[in-house]
Amino acid sequence: MSASSVSSNDPFRSLFKQIWWVVLLRGILAVLFGIVALVWPNITVWALVIVFAAYVIVDGIVLAVHSVRDKIEGWGWWLAMAVVSVIAGLVALFWPGITALALLYVIAFYAILFGIAGIVGGIRFRKVHDSGWIWSVLAGVLAVLLGIVLLIFPGEGILSLIVLLGIYAILFGVVLIVLAFQVRSTAKKAGVL
Repeated sequence: MSASSVSSNDPFRSLFKQIWWVVLLRGILAVLFGIVALVWPNITVWALVIVFAAYVIVDGIVLAVHSVRDKIEGWGWWLAMAVVSVIAGLVALFWPGITALALLYVIAFYAILFGIAGIVGGIRFRKVHDSGWIWSVLAGVLAVLLGIVLLIFPGEGILSLIVLLGIYAILFGVVLIVLAFQVRSTAKKAGVL
């Protein structure tokens, strides 16, 4: 599929023109969250809950607005990811006495569900040349792996959780930033930016 055939496909023209900055914003937020987690490894459980909740709620809202507004193919998967994010954030916010173990399970299940939705959503874009779908799938795989590791090793302690979560967030954010610039490049080639 050439760039000219992408530019003539209106749903993808709109998508490539608008999605790159949304993905970039999500990547930057993830990297910032990861840096906060790594710079302050002695952060309290309460502070981690607030930072985690704020990150996933903002991320979910940005993703929900974008998926509903553009209604591109596979928008339901992106909306599902947004709903999972917001629900996980609200659970964390409205459960202020959450224990480290309970937080670990909330984050683990959030990561697995979010990752699965990201993998499925990314695969739906594999037919679009230069869409960067592989980066979306990779981000989803990272999320699922994080969730599985947290479920398999729940007793490693809150400090280990914070460090692991920080590393994951930075990797996830970098993958999203790379995806954003790939989508932007595709949009420029198609003449929509």
